[in-house]
Amino acid sequence: MSSATVRLGLDRLLSEQLHLLRGKRVGLVCNASTVSSALEHAADCFAEHPDFELVRLFGPEHGLRGDAQDMIAVEQVPRDPWTGVELHSLYGTSEASLRPDPQLMADLDVVVFDIQDVGARYYTYVYTMAFCMEAAGKVGVPVVVCDRPNPIGGLAVEGNTVHEGFVSFVGQFPIANRHGMTAGELAHLFRDECGVACDLTVVQLQGWERGMHYQDCGLPWVQPSPNMPTPDTALVYPGMCFFEGTLLSEGRGATRPFEVVGAPYIDGKRWAADAAARLDAAGAGGVSFRPLVFQPTFHKHGGLACGGVQLHVLDRQCFEPVLSAVALLQAAWSLWPDEVRWRTEVYEFVEDPIAIDLLGGSAALRHEIEQETPLSRVRERWQDEVQTFIAQRKRHLLY
Repeated sequence: MSSATVRLGLDRLLSEQLHLLRGKRVGLVCNASTVSSALEHAADCFAEHPDFELVRLFGPEHGLRGDAQDMIAVEQVPRDPWTGVELHSLYGTSEASLRPDPQLMADLDVVVFDIQDVGARYYTYVYTMAFCMEAAGKVGVPVVVCDRPNPIGGLAVEGNTVHEGFVSFVGQFPIANRHGMTAGELAHLFRDECGVACDLTVVQLQGWERGMHYQDCGLPWVQPSPNMPTPDTALVYPGMCFFEGTLLSEGRGATRPFEVVGAPYIDGKRWAADAAARLDAAGAGGVSFRPLVFQPTFHKHGGLACGGVQLHVLDRQCFEPVLSAVALLQAAWSLWPDEVRWRTEVYEFVEDPIAIDLLGGSAALRHEIEQETPLSRVRERWQDEVQTFIAQRKRHLLY
């Protein structure tokens, strides 16, 4: 893959597309990842810019500066201490807090969204984008989305879509687990296919090709959430996020979250061998499960030595993150049936269905794990939905 540098939507907005902001009162939806290719934060650039006025900031889950852990309410504070600009949290103590009041946008001339997505439907920032589009549309304010690369590429699509009755903040619309789209492309899909009405402009990337992973873009990586430290994390996330729906540690509190998983009772060697055999039987590969022991400093099993595995992706092109995670979960349920458990607490403001069903988009995945359905049949189960989604997404691809 070429090492050519990709130009971000933000860089292009502040140069050749500045007319979209000039002379206007601007609201900005952003977080720690909202930086230019020179690592300048958009809030700082906007607040200091002489050609328009930054009136209001909106911060998503994890907060404007990305310091809050998962599912921790972000406190409402009147102003961003760095810029002095009015600030509103879009992740509070209730489901209602996820949707901005349209009146917060009524006095603006334009709302700009710019946050790095990671290519998996559970990552909540694209739903914050949709909710902001919806609110802005209700008061007739246009929305500008500054596009960023899909860090795990724009070709592969994997997994089923979200079924009726399983909609949540980790699956608001019927898109695949690994969707293969950029945030700008998803904005078009949400508007045209999901009823999110607004005046939308996407400032496109320059130089990005669908086969590129983040490492190919020549751009610095700023972690978009506390447990997304590297593009390697993003690559495994479309499958390994399923571990949030279990009482196994998904590696939060360790240095490689989602790449390392386990629990105190796990024998990593047995687990790795069993999961690898299941993948091999399905003709899947591109990954190695390395046995290890790790000790999370917080979160599940904090302070305890956990046996487990680390995923090492050996071939990004053939790696199937969703299927690989299912192999690990099936192996765990088979080897330690008396210990492994599903998470049953409230998850992203939803009590029922349970977390694994919300993440899976239906109850089918949970049953396939518990019943050890052959992985080839698991993959076959979602093929019709994948093909329907691929046909739908094709209408909204920008690159």
